[in-house]
Amino acid sequence: ARRNGHWKFCRMLKFAAAVFFLIITPGPGVLTTAGVGAGFGARPGLIFVIGLFIGTNLVALAVVTGLAGVLFSVPYLRGALFAISAIYLLYLAAKVGFSGAKIGFMATPKAPGLAGGVMLQLINPKAYAVNTMMFTGFNYWPGNLAAELITKFLIMNAIWVPLHLAWLWAGVALHRLDLAPRVQRRINLAMAAAMVLVVVLAVLAG
Repeated sequence: ARRNGHWKFCRMLKFAAAVFFLIITPGPGVLTTAGVGAGFGARPGLIFVIGLFIGTNLVALAVVTGLAGVLFSVPYLRGALFAISAIYLLYLAAKVGFSGAKIGFMATPKAPGLAGGVMLQLINPKAYAVNTMMFTGFNYWPGNLAAELITKFLIMNAIWVPLHLAWLWAGVALHRLDLAPRVQRRINLAMAAAMVLVVVLAVLAG
């Protein structure tokens, strides 16, 4: 029993490490979080993160219940979701990039909000792929699927929340520096460019 417990603990650590590195590396969620924080400040950024949190857990539930597998069995659905998510991410990049611009129609005073965070996750094929990999791999509780799923949800959220708050804090820190408008604009545009780069890399990888 002791040996089995040690094996289970090591597998859980490997799972936690995989979750950590998947989340901390720049991707649509964390880059958008930092961008919203830099462009709009703490409160709008936190609301957006709450939306992301709801969305990522809805995706995980869809994967666990098999709903995602049924939906992705529909021809061309994966490609359609990828196209929608890419367009939506470019839209968010534009909001962040021009949030500090004082150029007429290009100025965008409204942050993406709670619904924006939820939507970003629900239409992001990468979110489904990552959750499928995490919940079908790293098996460490044979014979007790419910316990494994519950602990995986707890571990993923325990890592997800502080890392996204850290990215948000980094963005908010830039927002609070009271930088010159030109410098703030450049930072916002750099954040937006990083988000666009994610889309480009995803297209090239596909």
